[in-house]
Amino acid sequence: MATVKPFKAIRPAKDKVSFVVSRSYEDYAPDELKSILKFNPFSFLHIINPGFKFAKKIRGAERFKLVRNRYLEFLEDAIFIKDSTPNFYLYEVTKKNFSALGLFCATSVADYQNNTIKKHENTIEKREKLFADYLETVGFNAEPVLMTYPENSRINSIILSEVAKIPEYEFTTPDKVQHRLWCISDSATIASIEKEFLKTEFLYIADGHHRSASSNLLAENVKKGEGHSGSEPYNFFMSYLIPESEIKIYEFTRMVKDLNGLTKEDLLMRLDEMYRIQKMDDGVYKPTKKHHFSMYLDGDFYSLYLRKKVYEFTDPLSELDTQILFKTILEPILGISDLRNDKRIAYGHGKMNLINMKDRIDKGEFQVGFSMLPITIDEIKAIADAGLVMPPKSTYIEPKLRSGLTIYEF
Repeated sequence: MATVKPFKAIRPAKDKVSFVVSRSYEDYAPDELKSILKFNPFSFLHIINPGFKFAKKIRGAERFKLVRNRYLEFLEDAIFIKDSTPNFYLYEVTKKNFSALGLFCATSVADYQNNTIKKHENTIEKREKLFADYLETVGFNAEPVLMTYPENSRINSIILSEVAKIPEYEFTTPDKVQHRLWCISDSATIASIEKEFLKTEFLYIADGHHRSASSNLLAENVKKGEGHSGSEPYNFFMSYLIPESEIKIYEFTRMVKDLNGLTKEDLLMRLDEMYRIQKMDDGVYKPTKKHHFSMYLDGDFYSLYLRKKVYEFTDPLSELDTQILFKTILEPILGISDLRNDKRIAYGHGKMNLINMKDRIDKGEFQVGFSMLPITIDEIKAIADAGLVMPPKSTYIEPKLRSGLTIYEF
């Protein structure tokens, strides 16, 4: 039984929304970021980068306090406005060859704790604590956790009825992405949505494991005092829920700087123990089946077909291509045991992923690269249901949500 609640969002004024919302801070090139901060006074980036005002890089607790100050200034200047009643918020994002339609809501820390909200990634305790401290200081969350839920005809019917109405926001950002948002304020409709999600056994985190873990830690820290009912805002966190069919999952490539002391011939011979190897003569090669990999080495693409008689499938994790690659090549042959922190490995994603991997290897930045098919939502659910954890950089998931569109206050 999944608990979802409406909330009173802090949102951009209607005439400023297209100027306010931002992509993830790390998604901007330095020159682009500097230009936006210089010429767009409404950008949410001013809130999360408060040091720009003082031409100074600010970190830690000092930065958190200044983020709070910038946020309050946006409220005082009516760049942000708080809704007077709790709403659910339907949000549709559309770009070339992709569209997603989902629901902004408040999800329950208790559901996170009792595993109604399922996870498939480990989190780093240091990052959890840092973000929990950040949340406690700034008093708001502008980055929702992306979750999926099984198809539900009743929820779908409600959504289709709502999107037939005139949206509250409709705008396009400079990256040619179209955004539309509807506010659901009708009490009967809100009750119907809550009721339907109570019939949903599990929600699955697609993106935002650290955000959800930090929200949980914040709630635990605050509740160490007296007089907590469980209904306080800090017992919930903002999420964006979409049906499983709305999510788009892409693969990451793996690129390794050296061959761990092996020659090209040595590497191919070692790979032959676990794979049937074929050099491809038709240019760029992308695998077409699970447990098949593409390798780029010394100017050539190779197909690697897993020898299943010498590899044992024991659980959903062992069947995951990123785990197979790790256990059969990256760790035992190339000597990479820490996929998150080893400086010898890098990851790529995006539309021209395979071409970019080839170019970087041809330039000498890396010596070998690997590609595979994307992981499926069913594989993610199987990993989460089994209480297992995927290797880092197993999935690149769309939609990527904007910051500053809806804000949740504690």
